Amino acid sequence: MPASAETAAFTVTNSWGSGYQASVVVSADSKITDWKVELTMPTGTSVINVWNATQAVSGSNYTFTPAGWNATIAAGATTEFGMIVNGTGRPTSCKVNGADCGLTTTPASPVGSSPAASPVPSKPVTVAPTTSSPSPTASVSPSRTTAPTTAPATTAPAASGTPLGVNGLLHVCGVNLCNQYNKAIQLRGMSTHGLQWFANCYTNASLDALANDWNADLLRIAMYVQEGGYETNPAAFTSQVNGLVDSAEARGMYALIDFHTLTPGDPNYNLDRAKTFFAAVSARNAAKKNVIYEIANEPNGVSWAGIKSYAEQVIPVIRANDPDAVIIVGTRGWSSLGVSDGSSSSEIIANPVKATNIMYTFHFYAASHKDNYRDEVTRAASSLPLFVTEFGTVSASGGGAVDTASSTAWLDLLDRLNISYANWTFSDADEGSGALKKGTCASGTFTGTSILTESGALLRSRIRTADNFPTS
Repeated sequence: MPASAETAAFTVTNSWGSGYQASVVVSADSKITDWKVELTMPTGTSVINVWNATQAVSGSNYTFTPAGWNATIAAGATTEFGMIVNGTGRPTSCKVNGADCGLTTTPASPVGSSPAASPVPSKPVTVAPTTSSPSPTASVSPSRTTAPTTAPATTAPAASGTPLGVNGLLHVCGVNLCNQYNKAIQLRGMSTHGLQWFANCYTNASLDALANDWNADLLRIAMYVQEGGYETNPAAFTSQVNGLVDSAEARGMYALIDFHTLTPGDPNYNLDRAKTFFAAVSARNAAKKNVIYEIANEPNGVSWAGIKSYAEQVIPVIRANDPDAVIIVGTRGWSSLGVSDGSSSSEIIANPVKATNIMYTFHFYAASHKDNYRDEVTRAASSLPLFVTEFGTVSASGGGAVDTASSTAWLDLLDRLNISYANWTFSDADEGSGALKKGTCASGTFTGTSILTESGALLRSRIRTADNFPTS
């Protein structure tokens, strides 16, 4: 059939200061079994993530072809794919199956604007059809109720009896993390170290050991933003995170995506990066039931008002794609509920984040943070949904000796309060907090106790105990 019978429409569905999210809808007058969309982006603007399509890049030219499952378009039907764009420029040219789309654009959204709550933008960019037939209506951003965000085979049912298989999609009920049966549960697992340093610690073999030898419920994916992390190569780190989400899902574990900000401590420094990253991962993973979002690791040197403002700008970006996943908000004083800043959880209770289905972060290091921190957690847990997304058995530096007594007191408290946790770290870092002995990751052997440090042995023994996941 002639190429002019296919049409495409390009629509911006969300925008922020440093980028935007867009949807491309391809339609056909008659049935086709393949399609190709070619876009040219202006200098300084690049596509950093795509879903429902395969992307090839040559300079400023981007070619998009089917993901595999969506190659065929029936007569009069459409298919949609989406993308995250770094930069504010709109496409300068477009072809669909080799024919010129005919491109019209409108000015970019003002720099610094936050993503619109509505999935339909106020200033759409449209690629006009090459025939006189009406342009297709823009679809909303991917969500659990629209087209899958990736090929269906990548979101397989979790194995029966696994944490994910039993609990399904999680949500916040009252001050608890609850499963699909609306029963309060506790997840127990491990955090990665920085992906830029310890990628060889997160292989099929190591994740098999974490799921099957440790019986872990949760993998926290710590993606540093600075220190050689995300800001150096957004596309590569986004892809690495998505790969680990898939690996956790395949093993029936939950995946906690950690936007690991530490220095600088004010999360607003990385606001635009956060919007770009979370727009990408939430769009790509919206159909999954195992994803939890941690939007700022350890805010420090910033007020609660500043943290709250950041959260209330990032959460809508995730919700535009994924309305159902649990989102975790960092707290003041290195996520100490403010205690390390001489404050307390009372400021959060008095002025909570304006969003639903959220929890608040608490971090501790057992050798440094003791009774006064435990007392604050006990008080806060009666009013706030808490998640210990990171803790160590050693000092706050990540090093030093394991404080077994304090670590045990902390774990007993978290068990009693039904608070989920991830330990720092499932790595062979040469520091007291590393769970694996130095050289383990290079060796490729991860099962058993001979490769564990003192900290690793303590955590494995706690995590391996039977979970309590009520279903009725």
